[in-house]
Amino acid sequence: MCGITGWVSFRDTPRHHPEVIERMTSTLARRGPDAYGVWTGTHAAIGHRRLAVIDLDGGVQPMTAGPAERETVLSYSGEIYNHHALRAELRGAGHDFRTRSDTEVVLRAYQEWGDALTERLEGMYAFAVWDERARRLLLVRDRLGVKPLYYAAMPGGLVFGSEPKALFAHPSVRPRVDADGLREAYSLLFSTGPTLWAGVREVRPGGTVAFDRDGLTERLYWQLEARPHPDSLDATVEEVRQRLDRAARSQLEADVPRCTLLSGGLDSTVLTALLADELRLQDGPEARIRSYAVDYSDQAEQFTGDVLRTGHDTPYAEEAGAFIGTEHATVVLDPVELLDPGHRRAVVAARDSPIGVGDMDTSLYLLFGEIARHSTVALSGEAADELFGGYPWFHSPKALTARTFPWLLVTGDDAAMPLHPDLAATLRIGEFQRDTYRDALAAVPHLDGEPAVHRRQREMQHLSLTRWLRQLLHRKDRLSMAQGLEVRVPYCDHRLVEYAFNVPWDLQSHDGREKSLLRDVGTGLAPDSVLHRPKNHYPATHHPAYNRGLQDMARDALGAHGGRVRDLVDETAIKPCLDVLPEQLEWGMRLRLERVVDLALWLDVHRPELAL
Repeated sequence: MCGITGWVSFRDTPRHHPEVIERMTSTLARRGPDAYGVWTGTHAAIGHRRLAVIDLDGGVQPMTAGPAERETVLSYSGEIYNHHALRAELRGAGHDFRTRSDTEVVLRAYQEWGDALTERLEGMYAFAVWDERARRLLLVRDRLGVKPLYYAAMPGGLVFGSEPKALFAHPSVRPRVDADGLREAYSLLFSTGPTLWAGVREVRPGGTVAFDRDGLTERLYWQLEARPHPDSLDATVEEVRQRLDRAARSQLEADVPRCTLLSGGLDSTVLTALLADELRLQDGPEARIRSYAVDYSDQAEQFTGDVLRTGHDTPYAEEAGAFIGTEHATVVLDPVELLDPGHRRAVVAARDSPIGVGDMDTSLYLLFGEIARHSTVALSGEAADELFGGYPWFHSPKALTARTFPWLLVTGDDAAMPLHPDLAATLRIGEFQRDTYRDALAAVPHLDGEPAVHRRQREMQHLSLTRWLRQLLHRKDRLSMAQGLEVRVPYCDHRLVEYAFNVPWDLQSHDGREKSLLRDVGTGLAPDSVLHRPKNHYPATHHPAYNRGLQDMARDALGAHGGRVRDLVDETAIKPCLDVLPEQLEWGMRLRLERVVDLALWLDVHRPELAL
């Protein structure tokens, strides 16, 4: 995994300003601690930071091919899981290879197929190709949006990067936020395209952006489609098993140490079991995969259930690790450590946003830091809930009949930042949410004659896969890459996603529970206690000392930046959260305080121009 960046100009000569691409590339050092490289030409400059995973010596970037006047330049982040098959096909077409890397496969694939290479790639990726002969830039993002890629237009040109901070290192792009940006951020709708930052856009998942002298062209090469599902229940379970197993096997390849994130839930346990079996096939019956879970030093005594959590994870994770036969470790964090200003600042800097989940972000960042001491690649269970109906809103009559995004019902107003009344009147977030929901439903594909219950569940699944999942992938990417760790997500394999999206709801929930199909797949792979355990979200600390420290940090945040925070926040709605006893600080109240603290840190780290 890596960081990519660059700029194209038809008014200036990037080769004459090497310091610009060097600054842009340096902002991504945490994403790629192993190597640095830049390429400069008359109309383009391309940068790369590398986290070496496959072909440690040969995958140096930016990678080029062809003579200077017709050179093709690639800066690539991600993993192509079918690169061996593509390499064989490209060799048959006459291409010679200098390395074992999947990077070179992408480069040669562009030379052979041009923009149509997107149809052949399987994996998670974001990359830029500069075609010197055509004077043309092509930006490509994977189908589910696992890997990030941003861009911004400037006079006569375009800048791009894995993170917005790379764009802001260019003198023509400023970190500016307007009302539209705040509306996108605080509405919690997780749109793709527009961002918090004025003028900065995301390449859409499954999309490309091409830029040349004639301007900019966007294209989608993949999106979810509605298809008939003729398979029986038994055949469906077997097909899900085979597709998940294939995804897990293909994503285990690496020339560096690997591990899994094993929470003790169904998703991660099934995935870990498949990976462990494959590793034993590859390396012998005694091979054991590492697995990691996170916990807090007070959790066994202090755990309190809330809207997202029903139990303590650690015993289940340990049982699952023993059942599968992993080399399991629990990373135990001190709740007070989560208040460390340095950690909080690093998290906000990594996310480039004031919207996070506080202690859960900080603990994930610290977990990844510990894992990165021993492994470079971790495999995680993101997207299983979206694929197999794991969230409460798939089973809630209230959510199924509501005319809004279902997660807004679960989190409620407590999860939203209480905005200053004047700002709230400007943003009109409620109206924006209603309009966006209508547009989101219009984008859902359906089959003619589909029963109403199937139609509604397809809508819920589409919203979950195209919006809710995006913020989970964003969080996982930013916080892992900030620690130099690559996280792979086999449930995001697009062939598995396409199949699961078209399984009718009566098969998806054939036993009346969440994730029925995955539970069937997991029979024999996971202990019964895990197979039948209710959905549990990522753990949060419950220690009063953390709550007390958070209240103190929020008080300081309200007074920071000469009152700028108070100009954005409704202080009267925050005050009750500050006055309550720490042990009585409920989840929703605490999340409000977390958002105030992160807002102050974001203003300090990014120094944005607020154009409101």
